[in-house]
Amino acid sequence: MALGTKASQTVLSVRNLSVAAVDAAGARPILSDISFDIESRRVLGVIGESGSGKTVLARSIVSWLTAPLKVTAGEIMFHGRDIVTDQAYARTLAGREIAYIGGNPAGALDPTMTVGAQLVEKLSAVRPDISTRDARDKAIRLLEAVRIPSADRRFHEYPFQYSGGMMQRVMIVDALISDPALLIADNITQPLDVTIAAQILKLMRELNEEFSTAILFICSSLPVACDASDDVMVLHDGRVVEHQKPEALVAAPQHSYTKGLIAELPTLWQDGPASEPQSPTRDQQAIISVRSAAKAYYVHSRGQAGMSRVQAVRNVDFDVFPGDNFGIVGESGCGKSSLMRLLTGLERPDSGTILFKGENVGEASPRRLRELRRKFQLVLQDPYGSLPPQSSIGNILEEPLKIHRIGSRSERRDRARSVMAEVGLSDTLYEHLPTNLSAGQRQRLNVARAIILEPQLLIMDETLSALDQTEQGKLLTLFERLQAQHGFTYIFISHDLTMVRRVCSRIAVMYLGETVEVAPNDRLFFDPGHPYTRALLSAAPTLEARRYRPEECLLEGEPPSPIDLPPGCAFASRCPNVFDRCHRENPTLRARGNSALASCFLIDEHESGPIPQESHNA
Repeated sequence: MALGTKASQTVLSVRNLSVAAVDAAGARPILSDISFDIESRRVLGVIGESGSGKTVLARSIVSWLTAPLKVTAGEIMFHGRDIVTDQAYARTLAGREIAYIGGNPAGALDPTMTVGAQLVEKLSAVRPDISTRDARDKAIRLLEAVRIPSADRRFHEYPFQYSGGMMQRVMIVDALISDPALLIADNITQPLDVTIAAQILKLMRELNEEFSTAILFICSSLPVACDASDDVMVLHDGRVVEHQKPEALVAAPQHSYTKGLIAELPTLWQDGPASEPQSPTRDQQAIISVRSAAKAYYVHSRGQAGMSRVQAVRNVDFDVFPGDNFGIVGESGCGKSSLMRLLTGLERPDSGTILFKGENVGEASPRRLRELRRKFQLVLQDPYGSLPPQSSIGNILEEPLKIHRIGSRSERRDRARSVMAEVGLSDTLYEHLPTNLSAGQRQRLNVARAIILEPQLLIMDETLSALDQTEQGKLLTLFERLQAQHGFTYIFISHDLTMVRRVCSRIAVMYLGETVEVAPNDRLFFDPGHPYTRALLSAAPTLEARRYRPEECLLEGEPPSPIDLPPGCAFASRCPNVFDRCHRENPTLRARGNSALASCFLIDEHESGPIPQESHNA
């Protein structure tokens, strides 16, 4: 099928669709009376909190409902033919005329096969008449269309050799390779950082025009849905409560639920941060002090002898003070999670120091490190994979107390129940398994497990990224309350700039393993010193008027490989303001007045200078 030849037409028409969970106890409604149309070359955004029915709607359209879920009423007309009553026809559409992309590309790709082999296999399955050579050529053309660099070479690489953003682009290729009329994109940008997510959305709109595809874009972020869609449909409790153009929806929302979603949105520039920046004194001891930290890993290179050195963390410097909310932001692959492993003592730095209250974590003995871990705890991103599914909630919470030999059996039980109450988990869940908890409840359980040892520092590694806007707001309110009660110090590692804006007093920006900027909240958002920071801010999803224009700041392509770093500034290949010196020298952090640091040659001479000792306390 030639590109762009499909006439504008209604591809999907859903009328009065209802879905229920049907069992011996009766039918429990999940979706009720859903109606909408999607035309070719149009994008319909579907927004709603967890449990609103978004994913059930998507699975209904691709005929993936499993018991006890069942369509109880209505029609799903694909090109005028009802796929609810004609299941034989529906089975011929999935993966061919109707394509689906989920938000977990790593889980959708076979790690034992090259990316190219998987794409060819998919195309051969839906087009048995195509030759292997033609299938390969088409796959490479599509990889180029989604801007995979050196597509003919990367065709032969495995999924683990791709970044998260590149894997999501591969899933777009996997969906488009059969020339579908309808593409269902289910939360495809939620796990991605802001610059990659912005690239994916821009790419999706371009491909929407080029391939004349109709797109159902399911999303948990209202700003992202408004950016991506021609129309936005709001789901609440399984019903459509509003359906408008994005501009009209934001300017004049009709339903109270939509008004609430808009009111709950954290802002980037309209309001100040919820946490006022700390003003530590020069003699105040940092709870965490990082100096010139570096960590490299060695990996086998395909088709080459020996090992390659991956520079995951390098030249990292910052201090975190008691009571601080310190943010660490950057793209996927910038070294945030590797740095987290160093901060928590899971790995030791190759060089540099990481001090916890003056004690070198990298030199601590295993016994001393276990003692220190009572004082700093980690809450991970995945609310599902980070909990043992066969242990009761009570046992999960009591385990840290047993490891550190704290309290009697009854005291541990009382402490666990007390912590459950603190994080908002019902006492009735104590003997239950975590498998039936929602994502938000699971993260509350993870937080409870972290605070049960009464630590001084909590490190949140993308803790909220898997949650929808409403659940994120609830958890952030919980963190603020726990900090007020216990005096916790937080490190938030995140790609969500709106969350960082709301809760963090100071923020470090990482790029390709380095800290390129460290600044107080207001300074970073209103007067960033590094062009990479401006690019992040230009890509952040928001309903506000932007201070930084994406067309001037937004990055294209991928960062350089950490295996083969270019000379000079690692950001030079993507910087809109690059000049000759950037290709020769790597800038180091320099003071911007007394309150911020940035590593860029473009910092005005009158505000730059050597870093004074107290600047780490900015």
